[in-house]
Amino acid sequence: MNLSDQCETGTPYRGRIAPSPTGYLHLGHARTFYTAYSRALKHNGWLIYRDEDLDFQRCKPEFSRAAVEDLLWLGIRWKGDVIRQSQRLPLYRDAFERLKKDGFIYPCTCSRKDVAQAASAPHPSPDGEPIYPGTCRERSIRDIPSGTQIVWRFRVPDGETIRFYDGHFGEQSFIAGKSENADFGDFIVWRHDDLPSYQLAVTVDDAQMGITEVVRGADLLLSTARQLLLYRALGLKSPRFYHCPLVTDENGNRLAKRCDSLSLRALRNSGITPQEIISKWCDAV
Repeated sequence: MNLSDQCETGTPYRGRIAPSPTGYLHLGHARTFYTAYSRALKHNGWLIYRDEDLDFQRCKPEFSRAAVEDLLWLGIRWKGDVIRQSQRLPLYRDAFERLKKDGFIYPCTCSRKDVAQAASAPHPSPDGEPIYPGTCRERSIRDIPSGTQIVWRFRVPDGETIRFYDGHFGEQSFIAGKSENADFGDFIVWRHDDLPSYQLAVTVDDAQMGITEVVRGADLLLSTARQLLLYRALGLKSPRFYHCPLVTDENGNRLAKRCDSLSLRALRNSGITPQEIISKWCDAV
């Protein structure tokens, strides 16, 4: 089933940039956000800036400020004030309660270590996550002793192929379930610290903000399949998707926020100009 067919055509373009303030932005982030900005301009649309700051241990105000400063320096512009996920928790809670009421999710007591070590756990998913073997699938909250740490997982349709068209990579398909050929299994939508997972938060945000196209890195292609199931379960229209190739270092490794020498902040301080950076991305759109 092609779950991205719900997106309406002819709707005015609205994109978003959504950094997570856990460190300084690097060239990979910059290229993705520049691509999002360029595509908004190309379609006579505009961008929303969303600060994905739900990792309360790692997200820092100084990184939020730095991201805004660095992207403005690069020439990227957006409409309105910065929107912070930490201020939108009631929206995520409402979606979580709807999923629970409709039977799409179930409580799980398994830790990441439990999942990784499960004898029945099949191969890892394409993004490196171990595929959940379904240990707690038939449990209800009544089966779990009070005070036990739990997460809530989305029950994926076993064996269903999730298809969507990506604006850069073309037709994509991923198999849901826990079989040997599955690409992903039941995934977390509500964390043990009583906060939404990335998958749930961005699905709710992109739908509520009326985003018509999501531009992000190719490492999130599989996340798109997960999120399309959430769009369907919540009765929401999905946006279009455009995943950008990842920027790598001289050894071919994808960039991380610990790559300080390739952060926009370090490049700015070295005297490089935005034009020198952007000139290397003529194929970004």
